[in-house]
Amino acid sequence: MSRLDFDFYESEDPVWNPALLTIPVPGIRKMVNLAATMDDVIHLSIGQPDAPAPPHVIQAGVDALQAGQTGYTMDAGLPELLDALAEYNGERYGRTISPENILVTTGATEAIYLALSAVSAPGREFIVADPSFMLYAPLIRMHGGEVRYVPTRVENNHQLDPQEVIDAIDSNTHAIILNSPSNPTGTVYPRETVETIVQEAAYRGIYVISDEVYDHLVYDNRDYASVLSCCSDLDHVMIISSFSKTFSMAGMRIGWLIASQGAIKKLRRYHMFTTTVANTPCQWAGVAALKGPRAFIDDIQENYKKRRNRLVQLVEQTPHLEGYMPEGAFYLFPSLPEGVNGNNVALRMLRETGVCTIAGDTFGESCRNALRFSYATSIENIERAFERIIPWMERQDFG
Repeated sequence: MSRLDFDFYESEDPVWNPALLTIPVPGIRKMVNLAATMDDVIHLSIGQPDAPAPPHVIQAGVDALQAGQTGYTMDAGLPELLDALAEYNGERYGRTISPENILVTTGATEAIYLALSAVSAPGREFIVADPSFMLYAPLIRMHGGEVRYVPTRVENNHQLDPQEVIDAIDSNTHAIILNSPSNPTGTVYPRETVETIVQEAAYRGIYVISDEVYDHLVYDNRDYASVLSCCSDLDHVMIISSFSKTFSMAGMRIGWLIASQGAIKKLRRYHMFTTTVANTPCQWAGVAALKGPRAFIDDIQENYKKRRNRLVQLVEQTPHLEGYMPEGAFYLFPSLPEGVNGNNVALRMLRETGVCTIAGDTFGESCRNALRFSYATSIENIERAFERIIPWMERQDFG
């Protein structure tokens, strides 16, 4: 990590808002920055698709640019994209969704930022699975909220126990954050888990904020339970997704948030003071993605499934790693022996083998002895990585 990075994240200079100190140096950025100084690095670290976006999606963006579609859209989003999202999600989840229920954002990251920062406040508590995507807890704390973690366990495929979530609810609980399929574990919550949590939250007047960016990356013909298909109405729920993972459009930065019309009106006003509008030509690309052929999705699902299967096999052959079978996304989060510092292991592994992974403490407090492997890379790269990892692990003594 450069000195500039250190100063930006750690300086206590009074010019900076003290809330910035709640934002940690991202473990992913530390590892990737270090890897950038090295030669012959194999990345099992990057959480973005390695395939390009479908040609018709790219062409739609080009066509929009050439047609002069370079101005602002409506603040809620391009009307054609709002209509397409309402139709697409309505058909997929069997419910009526209006364009007024949708806000188009600059990627899912802005949607998460808007949702969490708009409802966080001092004294408000948020229930979050541990481990979880690294964005949630810092944003909650940055705005004065508190995080209550519900740990998950590798021996249970990191499934979230709905009763543990319910038991964690108290008078200060304001919202529950869900992420299925999960980053970093690849866990897909069964319908009964999502329904139980959503119903209990509705009964108690608690928000459920559901990050569903990996909703199409679900394997083995497993049922996918979106909060949209498990809630009776859109009061007290916010559902977030994007084109980044499904259509390999990560750099195009188009996401969306679905909620009640009242919530969307409030978030539109907030959105005007953040990014104003999402990228206009890429919103047209999003329309093409939703209305075009879907063979691309089937192909990437099959490719990721093959990679997942091979990665699971290799982890099973690796000393000191306890794995499982992830059901979605493109991550595996195996555990090291109890008490072993995953951050130290990840750093040493990178320096001594040239394989870049991400330490478990990037994603929470209960999984410091874990590593995240991304299989958003070729089987050849995965196999080359483990040709280095397995003999290196054989030489380690974690006793």
